[in-house]
Amino acid sequence: MTKTKRNKLKIALIIIAALVVIFAAGMIVTSVMMADNFSRGNYSDPRYTVDYYYEHYKADYPREEVEFKSGGNTLEGFIYGADNDKGLLVFAHGIGSGHEAYMKELIWFVDNGWRVFAYDATGSGYSEGDGTRGLPQSALDLDAALTFAKNDARLNSLPVFLMGHSWGGYAAAAALNFNHKIACVASISGYNEAIEMILEWTEDMMGGFRYVMYPFIWVYNKALFGQYSGLTAVDGINRLNKPTVPVMIIHGTEDGTIGYDKSSIISEKERITNPNVKYLTLEGGGHSNIFYTEEALEYIDKFNEEYRAVYEQYGGKIPEDVRAEMYANSDRELINTPNAELLGQIESFFTDCLANNGDER
Repeated sequence: MTKTKRNKLKIALIIIAALVVIFAAGMIVTSVMMADNFSRGNYSDPRYTVDYYYEHYKADYPREEVEFKSGGNTLEGFIYGADNDKGLLVFAHGIGSGHEAYMKELIWFVDNGWRVFAYDATGSGYSEGDGTRGLPQSALDLDAALTFAKNDARLNSLPVFLMGHSWGGYAAAAALNFNHKIACVASISGYNEAIEMILEWTEDMMGGFRYVMYPFIWVYNKALFGQYSGLTAVDGINRLNKPTVPVMIIHGTEDGTIGYDKSSIISEKERITNPNVKYLTLEGGGHSNIFYTEEALEYIDKFNEEYRAVYEQYGGKIPEDVRAEMYANSDRELINTPNAELLGQIESFFTDCLANNGDER
């Protein structure tokens, strides 16, 4: 081998080695970032939250606990209103929480005659999992929940309605890609696709550099979720070569988590071909505050101001007893009053589905 050829080979090997190092470094950074973002979602300490969890409703609303598998994890499911027969509402919660973070909404549907099947997704609440894994996981967990419901005598006698928020809002629509008999769907504050959502999340942190990270994020997501890595809500809603399902897409214009004009499902209107889709735009609505009444939001703003004042008073280290007392003295009844206007619109959409033979879909 001539000296020139040896030099060319040496340069090529150096370039290949550099690319390998860059790729390995990129994957390490991506893995650390993903592990941090998708760490386990747990319930808040009840002493330090204004929301009611199940313990508050326990005496009047008994529930049945069930278990089912999603991948290698056992998920905990809960049946509320077991004697109700208007329809089966299967609910998918947002990331970083669990179904009990939505108790006021679930109880509202129970009070209005619905049998509710809610569950804690992978790495959330009472369910197994070191973390929530990633954004497509919510659709896989909902698929597992629906498979369980289809084979359970307590759940399979009623038409199935899906409702989800955020991570669960994506799941409620994306789960239509699977082969389940669904009457109707309400997707609230949901994103369309995992990669798009991750890029939106990293915009403030990385700016334009997030596009440099795109290949690493894509590879990570593909390695973790395989054929489901590109699962989209729009494809589920359109249900190519299948009968379409009525879907209500709900989103607030001031959503700071899933931008109304960014990664949201509602931003994909032009690509949605399903003729049975209804869009509900909530002017001025944020990501989660849409579930609260106007009176509750005003009170929460006041509570937050008082909390900030106490926080500053103690130099950022509020004593536990002082903090607990603040929450204990808050007007939790007001805060946990469900937004009946929003929930009523969802229920009206559901009952219209029933009237139009949605239960046969």
